[in-house]
Amino acid sequence: MAISARNGIKGTVESVKLGEVMASIKIKVEDPALITAAITAESAEELELAVGDEVKAIIKSTEIMVAK
Repeated sequence: MAISARNGIKGTVESVKLGEVMASIKIKVEDPALITAAITAESAEELELAVGDEVKAIIKSTEIMVAK
């Protein structure tokens, strides 16, 4: 996947909490660090995020996106 953001951090999904509109995804990046990404529930479902998935937290400006 090509993307312009250059500050991606690999990690493992620790938890997925789906709301009606948004989802909170906790990503463990380096013990004991943890990043929380607030993404739409639709995006979380499309990515089929689950605990244990290897993902990359892509940080740009004030947002954290999730790529799988």
